[in-house]
Amino acid sequence: MDVLRSCVPSDVLVVEDDPIIAMDFEDMISGFGVKTVRTAGSVTRAIQLIEERVPDFALLDIGLVTEKSFAVAERLEALDIPFAFVTGYAADVELPAAFAQKPRLPKPCSTDALKAMLESAFFGRTRQID
Repeated sequence: MDVLRSCVPSDVLVVEDDPIIAMDFEDMISGFGVKTVRTAGSVTRAIQLIEERVPDFALLDIGLVTEKSFAVAERLEALDIPFAFVTGYAADVELPAAFAQKPRLPKPCSTDALKAMLESAFFGRTRQID
């Protein structure tokens, strides 16, 4: 088995308010061998899902319908869970200083870019745990 493939997370949380984009992310991520992909369209729902079961990794759309996903990022950071932001606004979105160095992908992103980001974030985490 490919070493990097074995290092994809088993549970990924996708926070995305557009149901079609969320389904697209879910399909792509499942295709990488991730066992569980959960989706949330709001900060409240994302926090609920995190409280129910902490994910191994999260992908956060910065701009949700009426809110930003920074409260979710803060919760993940407090739990030491790796995450990345996705946005259709590229570099125009200013992140809070605490998240300035977090990975960021443009929307739409390629399957290869998403897979590489997932593998590198989770591979780095599994190496720290070992």
